[in-house]
Amino acid sequence: MTDPAPLILRSSSSSSSVVAAEASLPSSGTRTSTLDDTIERCIGDYFGWTQFLRAILISLAWAFDAQQTFITVFTDVDPTWHCTRNNTTNICSSSSQVCLLPDEAWSWDLPPYTSTISEWSLQCAGSFLAGLPASSFFAGCLAGGFVLATLADSYLGRKKLLVLSCLLMSISGLLTALVSTNVWIYTALRFLCGFGRASVGTCALVLATEMVGKRWRAHVGMIGFLFFTLGFLSLPLMAYLNRGSSWRVLYFWSCAPTVLYSILVHFFAYESPRWLYVRGRKQEFLSTLKSIATVPTPQLLDITSSCFSNNTNSDSGTTGCELDIDDATRNAANFWNSSSYYALWEKPWAFRRLAAVMAIGFGTGMVYYGMPLGLGNLSFNLYLSVTLNALSEFPAAFMTFFLIATLNRKGLVLGLSVASGVCSCLIIVVEQVINSNSYYYWWRNALQMVLELASFFSACTGFNVLMIFTLELFPTSVRNSALSMVRQAVVFGGLFSPLLVAAGRNGLLSYGVFGVTIAVSGLFVGCLPETRGAALCDTLDEQEHKETLAFSAKITQDFA
Repeated sequence: MTDPAPLILRSSSSSSSVVAAEASLPSSGTRTSTLDDTIERCIGDYFGWTQFLRAILISLAWAFDAQQTFITVFTDVDPTWHCTRNNTTNICSSSSQVCLLPDEAWSWDLPPYTSTISEWSLQCAGSFLAGLPASSFFAGCLAGGFVLATLADSYLGRKKLLVLSCLLMSISGLLTALVSTNVWIYTALRFLCGFGRASVGTCALVLATEMVGKRWRAHVGMIGFLFFTLGFLSLPLMAYLNRGSSWRVLYFWSCAPTVLYSILVHFFAYESPRWLYVRGRKQEFLSTLKSIATVPTPQLLDITSSCFSNNTNSDSGTTGCELDIDDATRNAANFWNSSSYYALWEKPWAFRRLAAVMAIGFGTGMVYYGMPLGLGNLSFNLYLSVTLNALSEFPAAFMTFFLIATLNRKGLVLGLSVASGVCSCLIIVVEQVINSNSYYYWWRNALQMVLELASFFSACTGFNVLMIFTLELFPTSVRNSALSMVRQAVVFGGLFSPLLVAAGRNGLLSYGVFGVTIAVSGLFVGCLPETRGAALCDTLDEQEHKETLAFSAKITQDFA
């Protein structure tokens, strides 16, 4: 396949093996073409405004994903209060514990309905009950990831599951605002919201990247990461405009547009042609490919007609491209006969890849969620530090955009993991070297904040690269499931972060654990092959066959 001006080049070692493997295929008298060849010839070389707007529509789901992930930061905030009695009585002061004061001695600064804590009087219920809704949301994400992800690779497909997940997430959010009369109903609905949210990001990423050629794959993936950051940053603005109003209004503002978005995706987005092909839906595959193709119509008709022609051209001695899939391959994609999870575990090489990327995701998730939670342990302005952490995701996305086009995936993941770990551990070193009584105390605080931002920035960039790396490591038949498993590992790593942050409130132990974990997890990248510039495969057997040829070609070159 010809790529006159590739933005994402093959690595020297992997490309030589692939080229040699392709050269070893029989070429006299026959010409076969894979699905990737066909898609590349139709949509691979051009990326115009139509393709850009289509990618924007699909990737917008990430913004709604971010809003539901972080919305409890504002809806479940512990409100401020003030004393109502005369201070001369010494019953109430700013240092008093509100739970030890009589109800008439103090009052909330804002109306009680501005937060779930004040509306349901959870200020004295303990940290477990107050944090239960947020924990329930992440528990729902874990459950939804295991249940829903495989549906994108089997019966529903990427588009339908994206619509279903967005609807489930938004409707449960609207119900949260309408029917939550106590913390238990609220917790149950947050679990349901997390259950629906689990597949939103993965479906959007897989669908968007499968609609373009490999030249634009990483760039389209970055659009989703940018929208996630925009969704995160939109929450403070919405909360500021909503100040003094009920916390329920914030759910309406974030969930109502998601319902409209789901309708737009249903009517205006296309299903992945790769998934349609793997499912054996030939006519829908052709129809979708013709709708999104960027080649002229006569050339497109020539490509698609030759690809599905069973006749041999006697003049040229060539056959059409071999795109028909047999019953065994179609059954392998059938959820009831063999789920994509089972297929990943059944193949030893696929299981090794999945275990490695999940290990990396666990360490990345611990830092990604733990760093913002641990900001209260640093002697720095909390509001400024949270804002800086949120803003750092923008340069992380742009940095990923440029780095992934020029550097190998393995080196990027390893370098970013180690950099994040080193910066996190240095926070403790600075704490020990410069004590609080030192003349350089304020410089110490600033330096720790810089190191924290560097660690968080590296983790964000590493997470973005890991997502692109994962979707290139696995074929179409199991790609969504594999990506979902990695995101589950990221969330699972995040579950340990609050415990570590609480353990480090009287010190900075948590930052040492964060640093060591992410640095060690990055070493698992050594178990993975390089994928930069490689063509996407569509079945596990095709992936295995391709890599066997590449390995054989490399062995031949080594002994030549």
